[in-house]
Amino acid sequence: QVQLVESGGGLVQPGGSLRLSCSASGRTSSISVMGWYRRAQGKQRESVATITRGGSTNYADFVKGRFTISRDNAKNTVYLQMNSLKPEDTAVYYCNYAIGAISYWGQGTQVTVSS
Repeated sequence: QVQLVESGGGLVQPGGSLRLSCSASGRTSSISVMGWYRRAQGKQRESVATITRGGSTNYADFVKGRFTISRDNAKNTVYLQMNSLKPEDTAVYYCNYAIGAISYWGQGTQVTVSS
């Protein structure tokens, strides 16, 4: 089992920034992929960004140029730096830790972008 603890959500004005963090513990793996997903109210969960242990990243088109995912392998921690936030970024953001076909999820952290 892998446990994930997220932090960093909150309320921010449009154009502002937030940084999310997610730390993994338990039976972590050297072949894991970590990522962030989000679910807005009334919508399906969608991928935001993922990063491999080697640092290869993948971003959803709607966050390219605004969000940056990074990872500290020594700490088993993944970060999501979110800049130029828009109201449509409002959602619950979930951390994901994947080892092959096995996925673990964090509890989610609310991000609200509003003036």
